[in-house]
Formats: sequence, structure tokens, C-alpha cells
Amino acid sequence: MKRVEIRDLNKNYANFENKEITLCGWARTVRDSKNIAFVELNDGAFKSVQIVVERQNVANYEEVVKENVGTSFCVKGKVVLTPQAQQPFEISATEIEILGSCETDYPLQKKRHTVEFLRTIPTIRPRGNLFNAVFRIRSVAAFAIHKFFNERNFVYVHTPIITANDCEGAGEMFQVTTLDMNKLPMKDGKVDYSEDFFGKKVSLTVSGQLHEETMTHAFGKTYTFGPTFRAENSNTSRHAAEFWMMEPEICFCDINGLMDNEEEMIKYVISYVMQECADELAFLNKFVDTGLLERLKNIVENDFIRLDYTEAIAILEKVKDRFVYPVKWGIDLQSEHERYITEEVYKKPVFLKNYPKEIKAFYMRQNDDGKTVGAVDLLVPGIGELIGGSQREERYEKLVERIEELGLNKEDYSWYLDTRRYGTNVHSGYGLGFERLVMYLTGVSNIRDV
Repeated sequence: MKRVEIRDLNKNYANFENKEITLCGWARTVRDSKNIAFVELNDGAFKSVQIVVERQNVANYEEVVKENVGTSFCVKGKVVLTPQAQQPFEISATEIEILGSCETDYPLQKKRHTVEFLRTIPTIRPRGNLFNAVFRIRSVAAFAIHKFFNERNFVYVHTPIITANDCEGAGEMFQVTTLDMNKLPMKDGKVDYSEDFFGKKVSLTVSGQLHEETMTHAFGKTYTFGPTFRAENSNTSRHAAEFWMMEPEICFCDINGLMDNEEEMIKYVISYVMQECADELAFLNKFVDTGLLERLKNIVENDFIRLDYTEAIAILEKVKDRFVYPVKWGIDLQSEHERYITEEVYKKPVFLKNYPKEIKAFYMRQNDDGKTVGAVDLLVPGIGELIGGSQREERYEKLVERIEELGLNKEDYSWYLDTRRYGTNVHSGYGLGFERLVMYLTGVSNIRDV
């Protein structure tokens, strides 16, 4: 059985006029009018196709019309163009095979459901329009990221998921162990990790950056794209314990070159999704976020603002009474602060750079003022922070000084410090929370739904 996929048929239906083809899919609707029935068939494409089932043409007509929404069918029929109708073509069925019946308790019987209800049926929810659109866009966006970096000679590397290093220094990591929790081996009043599988304490990674930098110093430009984990108990619509991060690292590149790459990448990915997922975005713009398409065009068509953290604080202090969280130099900006800057002050994406070193990670390059580091966050309207990055500290002595200042164990980072001993150079990198990007691309407001 050679079947035609509905997505391909929707794109090139005129080429199939009057030809008999085979389609397979699931019924979205089944409507019977005694001698003629209509089945809306979907095989994973965003737009379904209408199957016209006439009693005189289909031998098992009675069996077909008794089937429920969700039943899978194999349909043979002729492509009939219908320019005068709402849909440009339909399939006049000649043969229908019932592949798998669907029971009457199938939870997607009606057209509209709340996202709260759909979260209770995670195994079924991708079959509805909302999640069909969201996860198609997620797939296309991931491909666009790979395409962008491949075209620019970046090497795709895979960094460890199980690691003994805490990249961010926050200690919010999920521990991995084979030890019996009911009978832990102890030594000097502490857990003896020499008895564990790896012989030391290890966790799930919060970032691939540190391991990746060792590869970047071999290839010049790399990126990693995979799952990361944060044991941060933040039950918000923007946080998840398991999420995907895309992290490029670039040698011979300062903070300005980094911002250039970020802006080019974001515009490329959004443009690609707008081109490949026009139907999905139109649906989301109508039913989820009516400002979605306008916001995406705003990013693609505008140059991003580049703003110093100190300047941003001065702007925020002028209207500090409107915020829940206090504003002063040295704070880590909250979402309400970031959104004010992007949505009300500049009305476009903003690179916020040169943060106080006390609120940033040890590997970020210290600026000459002794107070700030070459960190940069990309803030976008509607979400706030989308990307976090920095110029990395390439000076061995400065990096060691910062590690010791923060009370970290220098020996744990000896392999990382070697990159500063063997051919150090100006280099930079950033991390893109992929689910945050998907939220932005779809207008969906809760990370649990992307």
C-alpha cells in the first residue's frame, strides 16, 4: 500500500486532480446523511481532508458510518477539485478499510477543550489542533536551529548528561546514584560516594557549556542541543525541571560578536517557522494569542536594542512604584522589569548587558570596572528573558581568582582551566531555553503545554 500524506496533498492537490489515491488517518468527524456521509480525515497534518462517502460507491457504508471519532481508516478514492466550496478539494471514496475502531469514551469528541483538561490526557492531546500546531512548530524550530548553525560551520557536539560539575554554581541539581537509600555507606559521618557507581557524587547536568568549551577550543565554533535539568522549586508557568537547551560557543568572538550571532539566529529561526508553519501560526493567532503574528514580525523586521544594565536600572527607578519587586542596582531583574523594558520602553527585543558580577556565574569575563561582567541577556516582548549568555573569562588568573572567591573547589575545574592554559583566546557563548522559544513562537503561555 503506497499512501499519499495529507500534508503533501494539501500543498499539491491540483497535481492529483481526478487521480485515485490512498490515504490513511484518523477520523476527526463522522457525519451521516442516510446515503452520503462525510469523514474528516487527519494523518498528523495540521489541515485535515474531507472524505465523501456515498452509499452506492462504498460496499461497507453501514460499517463506516457507525464508527466513532478517533477511528483509523485506510481510504481509496478520487481527488475532486471543489473551488466553489470552502475547501479546495475533497476525496470521493471508492473503498474504505477500518483499521482500528475507537471506543466511545475517546476524550476528544468535541472541538474545543481547555488546556487544563488537555493536560489530564497527555497521551491523547497531540491529536487536537492546539497541540498539533504547537509540536509541529517545535519540530520545525528545532530543525531551523540545526540548519542555521550547520550553514555557518558550527560543529554539533553532545555533552554529558551525567556530570560531577555544577556549571551555574547554584547547587540546584538532581543527584544520580545507585546507592541504597535505606542503607547508605558512611565514612566520617558523611555518605561514602566511593561506594557509588561512579565513585563520586554526580548529578544530572544543568548546562553543557563547560564540557562544550573544551570542544570549542578544538573546532572554533560548536553548539550543543539537548536535555538539561534544574532542581529549582519554581512552580511558575515559565519553569520546568526538565527542559532542552541550545548552547553555542564561539572562539575569537567578544560580547558584540555574540549579540550579532544571537540576533541573526533568532530572526532566522522565526522566519523559517513563519514560512513552514503558516497555517499553524494563523490558527494560534486566531485562537490562542491574537497578537502573535504581529509580535513575530516585529522581531524579524527590527534591529535589537543594546542596553547596559546600569542604564536599565536608571530607567526602572523612574517608575519603581509600579513594580512588585524593588528596583536598585545589583538586583537580578524580575520578569516584570524585563517586560517593562521590552514592551513599554522600547517595544522591541533588547540585549541587556554588563550585569553586576555578584549575580552572575564564575566563568563570565570580568569588566575593567571591577563591578560588572560581560554578561548579556536577550529580553523579548511577551516573555522577558529568552537567551542568557556572556563573553567567557579567558584569563587563567582571573578565572581561578573568581572560583576561589565563590568557594568552589579549584580541583573540580582543573580540566576546564586547562583551556585557559593551552591557547586561550577571547570566546563567548549563550544558552537558549528551547521551551521558552516555543512559547514565544506559539503564544502558549504555560511551559507545560509546549
